[in-house]
Amino acid sequence: MKPFQKLDGLVAPMDRANVDTDAIIPKQFLKSIKRSGFGPNLFDEWRYKDVGQPGQDASGRPLNPDFVLNQPRYQGAQILLTRDNFGCGSSREHAPWALEDFGFRVLIGPSFADIFFNNCFKNGLLPIRLPGSEVDELFSQCHESAGYTLSVDLQAQTITRPDGKVIPFDVDPFRRECLLNGWDDIGLTLRHADKIRAFEERRRMDQPWLFA
Repeated sequence: MKPFQKLDGLVAPMDRANVDTDAIIPKQFLKSIKRSGFGPNLFDEWRYKDVGQPGQDASGRPLNPDFVLNQPRYQGAQILLTRDNFGCGSSREHAPWALEDFGFRVLIGPSFADIFFNNCFKNGLLPIRLPGSEVDELFSQCHESAGYTLSVDLQAQTITRPDGKVIPFDVDPFRRECLLNGWDDIGLTLRHADKIRAFEERRRMDQPWLFA
């Protein structure tokens, strides 16, 4: 996965609580495990006026102009502001896949569903939990200012607002190290590739009948 170190990104506000994973990526799009191509169907039932189908070209579908991610001021956003319990519902890993494929790298909210929270770190997304009062201020500033951006520094574990206020956040040290280096579960395993190959060779010599 792509390493994450620092991001200066446009912010989009998802001002809804209890957004579940079926809203993030509806169930009919879960037929692929390629981790890519899900961005056009992120929040599908909210973004479009018709019913989306797997394999459908989304470029010509009618958009819902009232949905936040369809508004011109939020095009290209890489940071998503969320409310309580974002990512609740089923544990589908396709939800962070869709968010990342759409272009988001950071999620900021007061709380996230546990499994979704864990899946984000494993797929290159940084979910940041902040006190509700801090999140309320970010929503207020984002609504008031077009082109609202934040600077997120994972190394320093800080968010810097346009007015200069610095907000600290906590990340588990192991997860932080993995994101900084771009290590997913496979990447962590491959760090020991030489030891794995050596074990396989010893096993082949000690128990050759297993490889006949």
